[in-house]
Amino acid sequence: NAEYMGKSAPFTFASRFEGDGSKTNPEELIGAAHAGCYSMFLSALLTNANTPPTSIKTSAVVTLGDGPAVTSIELECEAVVPGIDNAAFQATADEAKQNCPITKALSGVSDIKLNAVLK
Repeated sequence: NAEYMGKSAPFTFASRFEGDGSKTNPEELIGAAHAGCYSMFLSALLTNANTPPTSIKTSAVVTLGDGPAVTSIELECEAVVPGIDNAAFQATADEAKQNCPITKALSGVSDIKLNAVLK
């Protein structure tokens, strides 16, 4: 089990390495933290630029490679942002990827990808 501030996330060897989807694993927890932090940071940047989002939905896929080590993280983001063009959105989305606190904490991961879609 992993615990943080009274919340528990059970995981086992099977859930981590054998595809037991009934529990989580540390990589899923990292992905959830990264996706949540990214969404909040992007929302703050967009709001500060006077283009507040109507919605932002972000998911993350964390890849565990040899070592074992986290070798990549892919963020998938869909956002509804009235009053912004795609070029400005992509620039802001990339700024959020580079500067959200979880991205910075994961700086040892050499490959963090972002696919951002403005709807």
